[in-house]
Amino acid sequence: MTDNSGPSFNASSVDLSSTPLVDIICYLNNSGNAYDDRLGLHIASIFVILVVSTAVTFFPVLATRTRRLKIPLSVYLFARYFGAGVIIATAFVHLLDPAYGSIGPASCVGMTGGWSTYSWPPAIALSSAMIIFLLDFLAEYFVEKRYGLVHAAVENIITDAPGADGNGTHTAYASHKHLHSADQDEQEKSVVYAPGKNNDAKIDRDLEELTHLTGDSEDIHRAFQSQISAFLVLEFGVIFHSVIIGLNLGVAGGDDFNTLFPVLVFHQSFEGLGIGARLSVIPIPTKWRWLPWALCLAYGLTTPISIAIGLGLHNTYNGSSYTANVVSGVLDAISAGILIYTGLVEMLARDFLFNPNRTNNKKRLALMLVSLYLGCGIMALIGRWA
Repeated sequence: MTDNSGPSFNASSVDLSSTPLVDIICYLNNSGNAYDDRLGLHIASIFVILVVSTAVTFFPVLATRTRRLKIPLSVYLFARYFGAGVIIATAFVHLLDPAYGSIGPASCVGMTGGWSTYSWPPAIALSSAMIIFLLDFLAEYFVEKRYGLVHAAVENIITDAPGADGNGTHTAYASHKHLHSADQDEQEKSVVYAPGKNNDAKIDRDLEELTHLTGDSEDIHRAFQSQISAFLVLEFGVIFHSVIIGLNLGVAGGDDFNTLFPVLVFHQSFEGLGIGARLSVIPIPTKWRWLPWALCLAYGLTTPISIAIGLGLHNTYNGSSYTANVVSGVLDAISAGILIYTGLVEMLARDFLFNPNRTNNKKRLALMLVSLYLGCGIMALIGRWA
């Protein structure tokens, strides 16, 4: 399909009675703020976003794997649930809304051809969410069959009745129970003795709760196989979005760049916090212990590399062109569906509603909820500018 804002449209002589409205809208979309040759500032943005977003992404993972950092449990919980709120706000405000702006009914693309016959952004997001649900369900089903688990009836989960094993154990949650290493009350006040210290050194239970599960036990392999696929889908959804905004920052200039640069530093850092927080609670078998670091680094590198590519293509890449709108709109809608499902189901429902090990400590619950809503609210506010 050709670009509707091509050379045939003469902006200096427009006959409103005969010129298609779509030509006018496409022209206005294409007449954005141009690159202004501030090469040094653009290069600086690459390294600033790389360092800040990567460091924030690594923080939750370090908290659960490096005991000597002595990160308080409250700090970790804040980061984890603040990040969950960020992911949910990103889905609705930073992905679904821009998808409407790129391919929605009132956009340049949405007024042409088959795009004008239907509101595609919610349809694409819905399809994406349902596909992710199917993949998540199949992964869960595969793990249950492989390890001989029996899925507990929902009545047993709600009423805390004995599960299928008859011993009061919710066997259906065996693959998910290790998601909540910092949510358990039954060990909250216990004291753990450090090995190799003749049991003289006592470790605070809060720090022990931040110790990540790793090793080669059957439980760890089961939980890893059940959860890693959903996380990879989440990260790829966020990365799609990061590529687009990185390209746009690389070609931006003037007031657009002045606004986008500081906003994207916070934007990418908060998203990275959500990625790291989600990854930090996934048990990792010994042979895959390098994977969390690689996944955090992959996220941290995505936007800086995209900025560099946009910088190199600033004379040819037009983020407001018809083709760019189609690509970014479709990717944003797909990513929105992924993050909506992951945020509401994987992060909220499983952590707060269907987690048999969820804490009953009122202060801790309050911290978790305040952090969640704070992350959601701040990320939604950032959507005012980017």
